[in-house]
Amino acid sequence: MPKSTRNNPTRNNPTQKKQTRKPAKTTERAKKTTKPGKPTSRRDSPKTTGKPAQGPAKTSPGNDSKNSPKNRKNNPKSKGRKPKTKRTRRANQRTTSVRPTETNAEERLQKVLARAGLGSRRKLEARIEAGDIRVDGRVAELGTTVREGSQVEMDGRRWRISTQPAEHRTLIYHKPEGEVTTRSDPEGRRTVFDRLPQPRQGRWIAVGRLDINTAGLLVLTTDGELANRMMHPAGQVDREYLCRIRGAVSEEQIEQLRHGVQLEDGPARFTDIVPGEVTGGHSWYTVALMEGRHREVRRLWEAVGAQVARLKRVRFGPVFLPARVKSGHYEELSADDHRILREDVGLSSASVELTAEAL
Repeated sequence: MPKSTRNNPTRNNPTQKKQTRKPAKTTERAKKTTKPGKPTSRRDSPKTTGKPAQGPAKTSPGNDSKNSPKNRKNNPKSKGRKPKTKRTRRANQRTTSVRPTETNAEERLQKVLARAGLGSRRKLEARIEAGDIRVDGRVAELGTTVREGSQVEMDGRRWRISTQPAEHRTLIYHKPEGEVTTRSDPEGRRTVFDRLPQPRQGRWIAVGRLDINTAGLLVLTTDGELANRMMHPAGQVDREYLCRIRGAVSEEQIEQLRHGVQLEDGPARFTDIVPGEVTGGHSWYTVALMEGRHREVRRLWEAVGAQVARLKRVRFGPVFLPARVKSGHYEELSADDHRILREDVGLSSASVELTAEAL
């Protein structure tokens, strides 16, 4: 369990009693934590308690002199201010109780049997199509789901579906420009998965994509339930970006972005806009929004006649991009941090999965 909030990328204290969730305006948080005339620097966040990455993308842990607030250089306009230890907006909305683990969850038959080591999903799907598998006495079909207590028959053998604790991994990756957030690219471009380790179980799920020209924080997890909750608009998980805009931006344009503009796929707005320095013909802004539609940040600026020269995501919900995780590198979160992250988005601290036990 983390010893202090400074060593936790979710910036939450797992021992703290949880409060009932209430909507909070991000504008108030930003005004208190941002000095006028400077863009916010979310990379100056406290160190995570996650284990350092292994392999070619390994970060350089333990270099305190380089990672000290005095020596940090996060973006061209940030002076390396001392990191804040304030809890995030999402952290202040903790629930009074943790939702109990669901025991009536259902999963597709072939997925559960594959997890139990009874074959690959593709081969099991072929067996299902051939009518070789029965669930609770009925011939299974593609799309058949099972739950705890279901009984499965195949080749004269029987299994009972039960639950077991799920072991998931989560990591943060500092995506550079020029990489695509996809598993394979027909044009042969480098993908974010090329630098990541292969998980022993499951596969990496990117929590919110970044386009090829956008850099910054990318959260990846093998926990599908967590990924879905963080990405779904109903989860009310905000994202924060550092923007460099060409030329000057008027107050009228800022007000338009705060109140909302009409995009081709519906209305959109920034929930928070914090101005920074204006140098070299560029204006710096830190913005936040509650959803992640395709190129939404860029399209919002374009809707008011502004052009984005550089875009970087620095926060996703309670997870910040630490300064020590350099571009093209990753860092894995600890099991405690993963648990806290689940709680912060309203999930049970421990997840379970279905498996098959021989009878």
